[in-house]
Amino acid sequence: MRLLFCCEYYHPSRGGVQEVMRQIAERMAAAGHDVTVATTRLKERSFTTLNGVRIEEFDIAGNRASGMRGELEKYREFLRSFDGDAVLIKAAQQWTFDAAWDVLDAMRPRKVFIPCGFSCLYEPDYAAYYEQMPAILAKFDRLIFYAEDYRDVAFARQHGLTHLSFLPNGASDVEFAERPPPGIRARLGIPEDALVIMTIGTPINAKGHTELAQAFCQLDSQNRKLALILNGRWPTPAPPPPPPVPEEPVSEEEEEESPPPPEIEIEIEPKRNVADIGQRALSTLMQDGFVTFLGRTALWLRYRSQWLLGSILSPFIRAGAWTIYGVRLALYRAKGEPEDIPEPEPPPPAPKTIDDWIAEAEAQPGKQVLRLNLPRRELVETMFAADLFVFASNVEYSPLVLFEACAAGLPFLTVPVGNSEEIVRWTGGGVVCPAPKDERGYTRVDPAVLAPHIERLLADVAMRRALGGAGRAAWQKTYSWSRIAPRYEAILRGDGGVC
Repeated sequence: MRLLFCCEYYHPSRGGVQEVMRQIAERMAAAGHDVTVATTRLKERSFTTLNGVRIEEFDIAGNRASGMRGELEKYREFLRSFDGDAVLIKAAQQWTFDAAWDVLDAMRPRKVFIPCGFSCLYEPDYAAYYEQMPAILAKFDRLIFYAEDYRDVAFARQHGLTHLSFLPNGASDVEFAERPPPGIRARLGIPEDALVIMTIGTPINAKGHTELAQAFCQLDSQNRKLALILNGRWPTPAPPPPPPVPEEPVSEEEEEESPPPPEIEIEIEPKRNVADIGQRALSTLMQDGFVTFLGRTALWLRYRSQWLLGSILSPFIRAGAWTIYGVRLALYRAKGEPEDIPEPEPPPPAPKTIDDWIAEAEAQPGKQVLRLNLPRRELVETMFAADLFVFASNVEYSPLVLFEACAAGLPFLTVPVGNSEEIVRWTGGGVVCPAPKDERGYTRVDPAVLAPHIERLLADVAMRRALGGAGRAAWQKTYSWSRIAPRYEAILRGDGGVC
């Protein structure tokens, strides 16, 4: 078959979507199929072919809700002219799917789509986007879901769509086939007798790193050595300013003869004028349609009005509070009453950041925190060397890292995010820590609840061993990519049916 895979990012970019698409694409190529991936152009990508898979890059960013920019027509023409057997697009809310809406009817190959969770389904800014979604989904020949019960498949069923298939995520049978030799702990500076807790995720502010760091602070070490590994792409700190250069004394004669310092030209980005804004509005209307234009116009007006109102009123509100206090104090003095009026309450202290929680944990005896962004091979080694994987993410679909923990024989503790409860049931490799969801579907675990669940698993060696063994056995039997890839192949060929 001649196949086209479309995803926002691809190798060397790292992430769940990238890993799944790479695993499937490379296995399709190894099986003799002609595979091309359409994705975002990356400056760090220096190749156009990887392990038999061709890569077509496009300089595009954004989505229909926030606006798309770049080589949109070039991409749409590429889709229209692709003369192959099947096109597989992964994930909504990103340009390779959203830009294809306009040409779906003109695409001749079999069309397959993986919705990947609909993470913004409950966001007000995406209301117009999801009003159009049922008609778009109906244009695909097959929809693939990773969860049997989640918001995306519930949405499809609610709108009467029946061309559904169910496939799980998995982990590489190459990367996790054998336990790597020991040594990663020593290289990371972790004592061999320490109990190691780890998590993986990017962006770290949505993957539960802060909640886990706070729970780690609350753990009773019980005279044990505890290490916490927080792996992900960490923000790069600004470099420190250079030290000042000491000035040599200058005589009056030298000072008069010294030339004035050269003028430094600073480029200032020009503010958008009315013509620029009008041009962008017209472009949105022509490219994305009237509904999207109205939604983005309302969103722009909302944010601009909030900013303008805040800028104007903020000093008056601050001054007004103290003026009212002063008037009341003057009235009390005039009446001869005691001056016990409370001063205006100070603003609440800023919440602690992840840096604060890490510093607090490291100040406790026996505790160690490592902020890492390990290369893939070392990350896999670390999963084999750890004692417990903890996943406290705020939003997910079908967390790949839970399948990878199973593949490494690493027991896991997860909050009920995405279809993690299904993964616990399917694999037997972990347990669930209760956590509520807010009105927009985000999971928010209480660190005070997470900490005792971690402590119980750290204390129960037999349970951790049983969970790790069950998870690895389930991965070997069902959840390796070598088991899953043929099911993708059948669906792309058109004989997969509902599975």
